[in-house]
Amino acid sequence: MKYQIVIAGFGGQGVVFLVKVLALCAGNRDIPFLGTENHGMSQRGGAVSCDIKVGDFTNPVIDNGQADLLIGLDPNETLRNLHLLKKDAYVVSNSDRPFPELPFHVALSDGNAKALAGEFPIQGLNAYMLGVALASVENFPFSVEEVETALRQINAKVADQNIAIVHQAIRELGIRN
Repeated sequence: MKYQIVIAGFGGQGVVFLVKVLALCAGNRDIPFLGTENHGMSQRGGAVSCDIKVGDFTNPVIDNGQADLLIGLDPNETLRNLHLLKKDAYVVSNSDRPFPELPFHVALSDGNAKALAGEFPIQGLNAYMLGVALASVENFPFSVEEVETALRQINAKVADQNIAIVHQAIRELGIRN
């Protein structure tokens, strides 16, 4: 398996957390992976993008036109990172408005509105968008069960809450396949 994922957002949205969850998913299956922890101004609420490559790679940075999936926690950051996607890639983005026509498979959900409406805590936006990816991305490299296991490993205190949020997104969108 070779799969490249870009996660983009702002500092404090949990971009690095998602990379760690996906890294645990790969590690639990003994699949090699490389990831970047962060680019940008994560400490000051600025733009952050992280990469994770699942499979046998030698460089953790994703080059232009190489990513299989972009998970965007902010619509502007999603659009800013589209150049990293290869043809026929997937885009999963938190957005309150439609995107222009894109040459990718696109799944949009307004996670911010759901959090503001009290459907889940705003700190769960990253888990919600991970659920959107699980529901929408046909070739997502990990199963729901693998993600649940990783969420329990990374932070047992909030694992049940994060797992419930992932499942909320899956229920709302329906699981792929």
